[in-house]
Amino acid sequence: MSGTTPTDTTDDDPPHDCPDCDRRFHRESYLALHRGQAHGDELTDGERAAYEAAREEEEEELRMFRLQALAALVFIYFGFLLVYAFSL
Repeated sequence: MSGTTPTDTTDDDPPHDCPDCDRRFHRESYLALHRGQAHGDELTDGERAAYEAAREEEEEELRMFRLQALAALVFIYFGFLLVYAFSL
């Protein structure tokens, strides 16, 4: 394996290549996260700001996913509880 990852990009959305290790990323934010984590000591101020913004965006998306998953579990739990209560 050559260190590159497969991407599902189209011609309209070109892949973003890491200049340090030649890895490819589907989104620019993925590249910023990679660079911040794997090459953090080589970042310029602009790249560091892009990393911080991408990290905050990903944390917010993860927080929303967790809330949606919790809501789905609560809905399923009470759904089963109601089905059980009315089946007695």
